[in-house]
Parts: sequence; C-alpha cells; structure tokens
Amino acid sequence: MVQTCGQMPCFSDSLYFVDTHCHFDFPPFSGAETASLARAAQANVRQIIVPAVSADYFPRIVDLAANYPQLFAALGLHPLYIAQHQTADLAILAASLADKTDKLIAVGEIGLDLYMDEPQLSRQLALLHAQLKLARQHDLPVILHSRRSHDQLAAALRKAALPRTGVVHGFAGSLAQAQAFIRLGYYIGVGGTITYQRAQKTRNVMATLPLSALLLETDAPDMPLAGFQGQPNRPERAANVFDVLCELRPEAPQEIAAQLLENSQRLFRLPPVKKFTS
Repeated sequence: MVQTCGQMPCFSDSLYFVDTHCHFDFPPFSGAETASLARAAQANVRQIIVPAVSADYFPRIVDLAANYPQLFAALGLHPLYIAQHQTADLAILAASLADKTDKLIAVGEIGLDLYMDEPQLSRQLALLHAQLKLARQHDLPVILHSRRSHDQLAAALRKAALPRTGVVHGFAGSLAQAQAFIRLGYYIGVGGTITYQRAQKTRNVMATLPLSALLLETDAPDMPLAGFQGQPNRPERAANVFDVLCELRPEAPQEIAAQLLENSQRLFRLPPVKKFTS
C-alpha cells in the first residue's frame, strides 16, 4: 500500500511506519493479534513497540515480542499505577532486563504524572530514578510518560544523564518545554492530539520542532484520533497521524517518512524490515 498525503505519494517501497507506542497487550488486540497486525501492515505500519504499565504485564509483552516479528517489548512501571506498584516490582523489572533478548529494546513506560488526585510525587520520583538507573545499567533508552510534569521530568533526566536517552511520548506541552527535552537529547512523540483542530498549541509545536527530534506513535488503544472518538485507537492509525503531520510540516512527505523511520531506528536500534509480507 502506498500511503498518501492528500493526493501526493509519500514514500518509496523501502519506507514504512513504526508505531513507537502501542499497548498491544490490551484489548482489542489481545486474542486478535494476527488480524490486528495485518490491519496495521495494510496501512504500512510494519513495526510496533509495546510498553508495559506494570510488572503483571511483563511476561505477556515479552511473549508477544518473541512470537511476532513486528512487535518489540519495553518493560517499566507506569507512574499512573503508583498506588499499585510494590517494592518487589523493581526487582522483577531488574531481573527481566537482565534476561533481555534482542526484542526487548527499552525501559518503559515510566515517568511522572501530576494530573492524578493523589500523585505521591516523592514516590513517583524515587521509582523514576530507580528505573533510569536500570536503563543506564542495561544500555537501553526510556519511553517516558509526562502529564503536568515536564519541568520536573526534565530535571530528573538532566540529573540521570542517560547515554541512550529516550522519548517523551504523547507530548502536549509548550514549545519551550519540548526544546528543553531535545537539548537533553530526547525525542518527542507525535500522536493523535495533532489530529484535533482545537489542539493548536500542540500542532504548532510539532510543526516547529526539528524533524530529527520526532517519533510517530498512537498510544493505542488510548488517545483516539479526531473522527474516531469513542472507538479504541489502533496502530494502523499511525498513518493518519502521519498524514496530519505532513499537512503541518514544510518538508516533503517522503522526507518526513524517511526521517521518522531513521529516528526510530536510531533510538531503539530497530532492525530494518527487509521484505514486506502483505
């Protein structure tokens, strides 16, 4: 399938999309993995990174990555589940990272969230710092969640000074905050928020940032795109996000597609897809 931006062909047969953030271990994908991956491939989404939210999900995500060439695993303890995480979960994460295979490519989803009623910031920070330390130890990039916490997160990342850095996913902060992360060597995740006309701040940020700092993502089944409200988000809709990004950016679609792919491969050390199977 040749993806288009409006009526313009976007890229050659050697280019494809990577959904760098999809909770493929959740419904509606669990139990329908083969069909879901086929739908993604039809939209030229050829690789999908699956981040964990808690230790309970680690085995399933590792198995998914082992059984499907298109899937890659990230393991971490999500800040939204701070009340559920146990001290032992960090040891489980450490052991899982020590047993990593080539399909385990990141620590995530980790980060900070101050949008909750009881954020327990000190506990979130302790958990974040412990996981950043594990990422450094295992030479892995990080996939970062941040809501109303960009400044605190940037401070934590500055202190950690990870050599492999990572991505601030689903970014909806200010241009200055995005630039602060980029100066630290981090990428910015571009998702479905930009498909909403009312999200002018985020749309302007993604139009302004260096293309070399952007990654494509869906956060499926969360974060539905404009026109799909009330439906589970899906990895194939990374192509829709790309279309809108093409409308916002000055570069040609071919250049945008090539740079997004290069960024994904550089950060996560993803192998190239050498032959399309559908």
